[in-house]
Amino acid sequence: MAFIGKKYKLDKSENFDEYMKELGVGMVLRKMGNTVSPTVEVTKDGDTYTMTTTSTFKTSAISFKLGEEFDEETLDGRKVKSVITLDGNKLVQEQKGDKPSTIVREFTDSELITTLTIGSVKSVRIYKAA
Repeated sequence: MAFIGKKYKLDKSENFDEYMKELGVGMVLRKMGNTVSPTVEVTKDGDTYTMTTTSTFKTSAISFKLGEEFDEETLDGRKVKSVITLDGNKLVQEQKGDKPSTIVREFTDSELITTLTIGSVKSVRIYKAA
């Protein structure tokens, strides 16, 4: 798990506005979401992982154990139940709530490729290792 402790900064984003719109995110929050370039870092302590997303707009951290459901408040304020599993170099997150979605985070030495899917809408966000 070479991605533990490594920071990744957003470099490119495709279709993120449509993804947020499908989630029901309002225009003001969507504009903010489209203009910030967050940094993502995953750390591990024992069998507990923490994923921290930092931007000029907001910082959030979620702590989780692989395969165990946890309560999460998303950056746009939705309350969901999430489960994250590890599949090779991918963290796969299933968010259950009013609008179920899937977030796949694929880590390489130089990039984090995040694919967000809700219904038929898909967004790809590419982060470069900092």
